[in-house]
Amino acid sequence: MNGPRGTLGRLGRRLGWERLALPAAAAVTGVVLLVVFYYPVATVFVESVVVRGEVTFDPIRSVLTSDFYLVDIIGFTAYQAFLSTVASVALGLPGAWVLARFEFPGRRTLRSVTILPFVLPSIMVAIGFVAMFGRRGTLNAALGLVGLGPVELLFTLEAVVVAHAFYNAPLVMRVVTAAWESVDARTVETARSLGASPTRAFRDVVAPQLLSAVAVGATLTFVFTFASFPIVLALGGFQLATVEVWIFKLVSDLEYAEAAALATVETAISLGLTYAYLRYEGRVSGQGEGANPLPRQSLVPDSLDVKTLAGRLSILAYGLVVVVVFVGPIASMLLASVSASQGFTLTHYQFLVERQATGASFQVKPLPAVRNSLVFGVATVLVALPMGVVVSLLSARSGWKGRVIDTVAMGPLAVSGIVVGLGLLRGLVFGVSVFGRELVVTGTVAIVAAHAVAAYPFVTRNVSPLLARLNPRLVESARSLGATRARALWDIELPLVAAGVVAGAAFAFAISIGEFDSTVILASGSGSYTMPVAVERYLGRRLGPATAMGSVLLVITAASFVVIDRFGGRWES
Repeated sequence: MNGPRGTLGRLGRRLGWERLALPAAAAVTGVVLLVVFYYPVATVFVESVVVRGEVTFDPIRSVLTSDFYLVDIIGFTAYQAFLSTVASVALGLPGAWVLARFEFPGRRTLRSVTILPFVLPSIMVAIGFVAMFGRRGTLNAALGLVGLGPVELLFTLEAVVVAHAFYNAPLVMRVVTAAWESVDARTVETARSLGASPTRAFRDVVAPQLLSAVAVGATLTFVFTFASFPIVLALGGFQLATVEVWIFKLVSDLEYAEAAALATVETAISLGLTYAYLRYEGRVSGQGEGANPLPRQSLVPDSLDVKTLAGRLSILAYGLVVVVVFVGPIASMLLASVSASQGFTLTHYQFLVERQATGASFQVKPLPAVRNSLVFGVATVLVALPMGVVVSLLSARSGWKGRVIDTVAMGPLAVSGIVVGLGLLRGLVFGVSVFGRELVVTGTVAIVAAHAVAAYPFVTRNVSPLLARLNPRLVESARSLGATRARALWDIELPLVAAGVVAGAAFAFAISIGEFDSTVILASGSGSYTMPVAVERYLGRRLGPATAMGSVLLVITAASFVVIDRFGGRWES
């Protein structure tokens, strides 16, 4: 068995497995997507047009002809999304101006941390806004010191809009900063040499090159805020219900058919918005690349003329707004977790300890929530990472077929988590008959499946651009030397795109840790609720325990990112 024949046999078996590895991984990815995404979404669509076994469009027609749904729910959702977009652009553009046009210590770091809002769990941010803008929040405490207030912002449209700006202004800032830094300085110099003033040169040369980036950021913000769920639920409640919040209410009231009809209408709108965005992005992508960037000014003024001082004072005022909107909520949450009317206290953390020690089995305990979040996060990475890499590989090298695969595989980006959760609940969780056998998927498996489906597109979006830029001759050379396609991927391509794989893993873990939309529908009993769900359940009772649980969530999220970053850096080296 150890002779040449045995060695050749083992080599043949290994090559056989390697040849089958990629097709098998692609097939498994397709089956997973079909079962845990397309089938649940299709279940929602079918339930919206099939009532008691008969095909009818009455549920959808009732939604589209109801003044309540058209005006109070869908119209209000679009209205708050529009206001949130305006606020995000207004808050993001000055930041882009500062980052693109000024040089100061920490500028690169500041630009890097603008990614943070994307990875912060939305329910935790909602708790921070409650601690900041609530009746007994930090804002009213500060106003009280100067004899003003109090103001009540919770359960108002303003609170929802500001919270949405917290998430999406950094997105606008990043997109516009990149566009501003790619403006060709020679075009501005040419305009100035022809007699244009700085204002005229900006208006005629710079601004037109920024418009597409502003439009992309605004469109993305509108899409995201149209489908916002935890922020509106926590800060607006059912009195400011959007489409997502009302679907959640209908599911809670066991009105599944009506929820399915509303979810179908929402999905159609979301797909339309996403399609319009992708068309626009495809039309404007690549504009301004390869430019000679404009020189940055020092943030420390080199003169004391009125114009220069006015500019620096405006930056200072913007910095104060940034502190209130971006730093204030998180700092307020941490402060509220260790304070009460009598001053400093650890009562809220003591509540978590007592709940863990003496809580009944049906009550939400902190340690199971932490454990579930970490287990779901690791499981999500293990599922989403190979799925994302396989989709990247298929879409990066296959011409029009790759574009079709890319479009089909990016479906989860256009469908909200609550629709996927509703579909899973009505399909796999309640049970499906397959060849006479009842197939039921519940608890951990259902939640990890929903998290993985939401996370793998971000793996793909991090890996695909790097794979597309690799020289195909590297793979062709390896194949000509006898390597299988899977071996070439493992030995050559993956090490070269390691940065994208690590970034994709970090995004997948963060999305799982902070996911709330589908989890709050699928989590039942004491074995499947996560930290965001625990925060929401505690918020329904008192603010203190919710802020303490939110602080635990913040610490674990930050620690997870540090671990992933350290591990990723070592792996890349």
